[in-house]
Amino acid sequence: MTQSNILLESGTNELEIIEFYIAEEDAQGIKYTGYYGMNVAKVLEIIRKPDVTGMPNKHHPAALGTFNLRGRVLPLVDLSIWLGKKMEASDTNKVIVSEFSGVITAFLVSGVTRIHRLSWSQVEAPSGHVRSFSNDSVTGVVRFEDRIVFILDMEKVVASLNPRLQMDRRIEEVQQAEAVSYRALVADDSGSIRNMIVRTMEKAGFECTQALNGREAWDLVLDMKKQAAEQERPITDFVDLIVSDIEMPEMDGHNFTRRVKEDPVLKTLPVILFSSLITETLRHKGIAVGADDQVSKPDLPTLTERAKGLIRKYHGK
Repeated sequence: MTQSNILLESGTNELEIIEFYIAEEDAQGIKYTGYYGMNVAKVLEIIRKPDVTGMPNKHHPAALGTFNLRGRVLPLVDLSIWLGKKMEASDTNKVIVSEFSGVITAFLVSGVTRIHRLSWSQVEAPSGHVRSFSNDSVTGVVRFEDRIVFILDMEKVVASLNPRLQMDRRIEEVQQAEAVSYRALVADDSGSIRNMIVRTMEKAGFECTQALNGREAWDLVLDMKKQAAEQERPITDFVDLIVSDIEMPEMDGHNFTRRVKEDPVLKTLPVILFSSLITETLRHKGIAVGADDQVSKPDLPTLTERAKGLIRKYHGK
């Protein structure tokens, strides 16, 4: 299976997740099936478990080694080990080959169930309990009649195995500004990533307002628009720029961007989509909804420089 046979119109607040499962077995031999999901947009293909060459150096226990896929050497990650679980051994295990954050990674799972087309409004934000038992690695929860599917933070998995993808290491590359010069609205459902974006932008001279998802960000900009009208001031007195993730519960970044760009007042605000889904094959989706720029996580230094460039271009500040 490849992702090429599945297309979604940009900005409709829909997503497709591929559901997979891990057949688990605890220390007492009790068996359980856990159901998980990831965005189809990240999936390149699904293959049988290949022969793996072990890694000679120290590595994370979940990194099983590498294998050759049509001339390309890829790392194989056992998701059950990363999640702290024990997967039942089987000859039918599957490997999900994915691309995001500029890297291709393969994940070992017990099997793949099906693909679901959903609205982001059907995706619940994880509760504090879910975040705690999953080590804050679940970004969304989807409830079906007979099971619950947990959408995993695949970026967190990959970053834990690849130091160059860890965003906090990029903050020190940003130059310290002398004073606050700009205002930004930052929308990202991951608290840790949102805090890193805000820390970086504050260092670069931004005052930031935070939103947990696209729905909250939309409500915030509507409130800013209302205040601007009541006080007869330009919208740029309240916010200069929007930075938004794409994958977020309730309302995704594409739908949020489309709403902003269709509004006669808000459309003057530059929007940057900052996401691991910014790839050459998916960039057209951001263009279709009117995003002014798109930056791939974890490139925080590029984000701040492009943000300042857009504000100078559109607002002359």
